[in-house]
Amino acid sequence: MKADITIPKVENVFVAAVQEWSDDFMDKVWYVYLVNDSDYDIENVMVVSKAFGTIDGEEKKTSLLRHSFPKVPAVSVVKIEMVETSVLRLNNEFMVSYFIGDTLYDKKFIFRAQTITPDYVEEVPILFVDGVIVR
Repeated sequence: MKADITIPKVENVFVAAVQEWSDDFMDKVWYVYLVNDSDYDIENVMVVSKAFGTIDGEEKKTSLLRHSFPKVPAVSVVKIEMVETSVLRLNNEFMVSYFIGDTLYDKKFIFRAQTITPDYVEEVPILFVDGVIVR
């Protein structure tokens, strides 16, 4: 029965953290984007995010945040959320589920603790700005 289940591989869809100026905070903050660098529109997109890890020997975790997007067109991006500075010391996980046609795709993207920093940036496709990418 398990042999009948095929799990499709997620390709050309990933998340990226980009540092941008925020007038609200009067400082640069990190925003996470969902990047659809594929030739297909992705639909019924659900993103569940959380942060977890250890700080000073104490286990920490945030509440779950859920985001939904009816459609993310091919070769486009959508802003998911701002990552608060205090949780950059934790692992930041983004569970992304979406459909292409009738096929469900699902992948967990994790920014490891202390990796959302200018030290790990590369150019983000489509946005053409520097950011931290998790594929």
